[in-house]
Amino acid sequence: MNRRYAIYFAPQKHAPWWHFGSHWLGRDEFDDVLLAQPTLPDIAPDEQALVTAEPRRYGFHATLKAPFRLIGGHTEQDLLARLHTLATVLKPVTLSPLQASALGNFVALTPAAESAQLQIFAAACVTEVDDLRAPPNAADLKRRRIDAPDARGLELLQHYGYPHVLERFRFHFTLSGAVTAQTQQRLIYAVSPEIDRLNALAPLVLDQLCLFVESAPGAAFLRVADVPVGA
Repeated sequence: MNRRYAIYFAPQKHAPWWHFGSHWLGRDEFDDVLLAQPTLPDIAPDEQALVTAEPRRYGFHATLKAPFRLIGGHTEQDLLARLHTLATVLKPVTLSPLQASALGNFVALTPAAESAQLQIFAAACVTEVDDLRAPPNAADLKRRRIDAPDARGLELLQHYGYPHVLERFRFHFTLSGAVTAQTQQRLIYAVSPEIDRLNALAPLVLDQLCLFVESAPGAAFLRVADVPVGA
């Protein structure tokens, strides 16, 4: 089965952070429709469309459990039921103010301060439903091995299908694909005033698990369910 699932965090639809993120990327991940992107200083509309093309397919989100296929015999309803169970033992996490920064060769929003609660929350999302995950195929392993340059990264990749988990996890919302260092700085400059405004207006709380689905290889990810935590 080619369908892949991902456990993400994304803001409630129509909330200020969702409005920002969906328009920044230019796509509503619920209905898979394109949205108008904001006018930015020093960045032409065609350039903005280009540098956001890769994350646009995934929708505005922070990864908790990276895309995976279900192991044989399990269904989407099984996964959703497990998410509801997991959500009952998790507690919402208030995120520290977000900031635009360079992560490797792309731009992302990251919390200004580290949080043990956030790390525990993310680790649970990785481990507590991992028995439903099919082993990654050869193409997945080849692609993700690039991000696992050392022995521990390879160990995490083999065990969980993804190297950026547990102590290697870093919470972030991706804002661009791979860009030059100069373009990273231009994007950070362009987006920072709006991020400062949103931090002051609506401090972000990690309060739900969002199930996203890729129906076929290369298809846009659709957001199919939101599961509140701590309910």
